[in-house]
Amino acid sequence: MTTAGVQNSPPGAVTAPLAAPPAAASLRLAWLYLLSRRAPAALALLAGLGALLWTELHWQWNIAGGPAAQDLIPLTIETGAAAVIAVTTHGPFGDPERANGRWLPWLRPAAAAALTAAAFGALAAGAAGGVLPGGTLAMLRNLAGMTGTGLLSAAALGGAFGWTGPMAYWLATESVLAAHWTTPWIWPARPPHDRGAAICAALVLAAGIAAVTLLGARDSGRRSAPD
Repeated sequence: MTTAGVQNSPPGAVTAPLAAPPAAASLRLAWLYLLSRRAPAALALLAGLGALLWTELHWQWNIAGGPAAQDLIPLTIETGAAAVIAVTTHGPFGDPERANGRWLPWLRPAAAAALTAAAFGALAAGAAGGVLPGGTLAMLRNLAGMTGTGLLSAAALGGAFGWTGPMAYWLATESVLAAHWTTPWIWPARPPHDRGAAICAALVLAAGIAAVTLLGARDSGRRSAPD
């Protein structure tokens, strides 16, 4: 008896599934990463903040304190957007993810950059047709810088506490606005076309992205090891 005429698998045999194309596997990995960071919920919150900004500008909410105080409502909304982005750096898997996730150094900055762009888009849409203090250029600068403070605090304190950086910066800005300081490191107090303020905000954002890329968000009270 020979096997020369056998062409088909015997009945009941299980064939190995075909491997997914590399592009599809990469997209699935990115999607699972975003799900683990609650990116869809973050996008919904960012859209809500954009709607809140639209409401504030079109209904012309006012608070006591003069012209400088009117900047605080949009700045507060921008702070909330930065806090949402920072919190999404928290991952639920800890050490196993770091041990097996060779793509983490790429997924971390990509997710942070994508959510920052989405936040800017949502806030810019909310500001459309309204009078935004400083315009969209100042909003982009403020959002980028405060997102950087959130990413830095996520790397130092943990993703769940990433919101503390933007909140602390917001409190410092409120004091500086009241005292009329002019340091470029408090960029919301500077004119929208101020180059020094833009450079400072960009440096903080770059430092924050570098921190979460190399270290990730700190988990369980200890710093993540470099991937």
